[in-house]
This record gives sequence, C-alpha cells and structure tokens, in this order.
Amino acid sequence: MVKRPSVKEATVEAELFARVTARGGICVKVGAVGRRGFFDRLVIMPGGRVIFAEIKKPRGGRVSVHQKWYHAIFKSLEVEVAIVKNSADIDALLKK
Repeated sequence: MVKRPSVKEATVEAELFARVTARGGICVKVGAVGRRGFFDRLVIMPGGRVIFAEIKKPRGGRVSVHQKWYHAIFKSLEVEVAIVKNSADIDALLKK
C-alpha cells in the first residue's frame, strides 16, 4: 500500500487566498482576541459578497464545538459561512 502525503491546512488556505485574489477579492486572515474557535479567513468578493471561512485539512480536519457555535450564530444572522477543506470546496464557494 502506498501512503499518500497528507495535505496541510496551510496548503488549502494558500489556495483559497490565491484563487480569491485572482478574482479580484480579498481574503484576510482574522483572529478575535479571546474568542476561541473564531473563523480563519474573511473573504470579500467583488459586489459586496462577504464569507466567513473556516479552513480545515482535507483528511481529519474537524470542526470544534466552539466553531460550530460561531457557525450557528452567524448563519442565524444570515451571514455566509463556508468550511473549506479542498479545491472542490473553493470551487463551490467561488461559483455562488
């Protein structure tokens, strides 16, 4: 059996950044002091579309309880939230 190298979260994050900026958007690393589980990236696309993105590695990346809480709160406020684990997730995010 050949073991495939695992893709790191940083690799997924770099691809998201590159693809968003290539389309004229902004992909900002965010952090909320004292707010465990806050989103990794704020994506702002031309036309005013704003997405809070959680980046996870493709294999084994799990959303924590704190992150689930933020996702639920933001979604209840009708804010767009995305979990990005791979190129397909980035494709889906950029197609909307």
